[in-house]
Amino acid sequence: MSRLATGLHRLRRSASSPWEVLWSALASCGLVLFSQLAVAMVPRLFPSLSLLAMLPIAGLVFLAAIVLGRLWRRFIGVAASAPLFVLFNILLLWGVYVFVIRRDTSSLLDMLINAECALLLWGLYRILSGDPGIVACDSSYLEEAGCKDFVEAIFPSELPMLSRVRQCNWCKANVRGYDHHCPAFGTCIGQKNHRLFMALLTGFVVAESTYTMCSTKYITRCINSGTLRSENPVSLNMVISTMLFSILQVVWQIVFLMWHIYCICFNIKTDEWINWKKYPEFQMREQPQSDSEVKFVNPYDKGMLCNIREFLKLK
Repeated sequence: MSRLATGLHRLRRSASSPWEVLWSALASCGLVLFSQLAVAMVPRLFPSLSLLAMLPIAGLVFLAAIVLGRLWRRFIGVAASAPLFVLFNILLLWGVYVFVIRRDTSSLLDMLINAECALLLWGLYRILSGDPGIVACDSSYLEEAGCKDFVEAIFPSELPMLSRVRQCNWCKANVRGYDHHCPAFGTCIGQKNHRLFMALLTGFVVAESTYTMCSTKYITRCINSGTLRSENPVSLNMVISTMLFSILQVVWQIVFLMWHIYCICFNIKTDEWINWKKYPEFQMREQPQSDSEVKFVNPYDKGMLCNIREFLKLK
């Protein structure tokens, strides 16, 4: 049943025509270039500011560029793809490193950052093409189980085989171990790809931190050697803008990573934490027959070490 659902899910994801995919890719590439060039204007317009002072301005400029890009898609009728946006940002940072920063980087650090970028691309491909743990639950199956809808079918005491299977509101898929739908990767995060998602998230933090360190060394070298004015202003501004972008990414990704580590330690999913009142197993009343306030209880919490061990053993 799971294999059938996986096939249907992939068929639905690949239903777009090649031309639609091509135009979406062009729109995503254009949005990446537009947003990065907009951020590159920050050091050009405010050269006297420190990099730390440029950071909030760069964040506002980047958000404004994304909003303008979303408004522009209404005129051209083509929407950018979030996974392709992530892909082209990786390629842009890698390109700026190879053609501008690389000559000032040690061989060991050069091997490290190239390996990190290559692994990010491989991990992005794996999570886009993989199955998050989709379970096919058609209407006839639920009727045989005596359930009116899918929400009833997730109650463990009724149907143990459907324990912790949740429905994604974004793609309407039923996913085992559903945590959340990740727009950046264009897929649900469930039992089969949760570890890969955590590895990718950690990889982005490490790779962007490494890139920030390399770009900082390049800018410092330009300042200390007095060659700042002799450098190509376009390439230098791109180094600064991509470094600011990387720092902004690392800030929210670290917070996001800490949240998911917390959820793993206490064996709870993001969807369950937000929508626990939808799921009966998380609800507890002090007096079952009364109208007392419903309190949260986590029946899946087996202790931190057991929870981490269970996560690492997920298949």
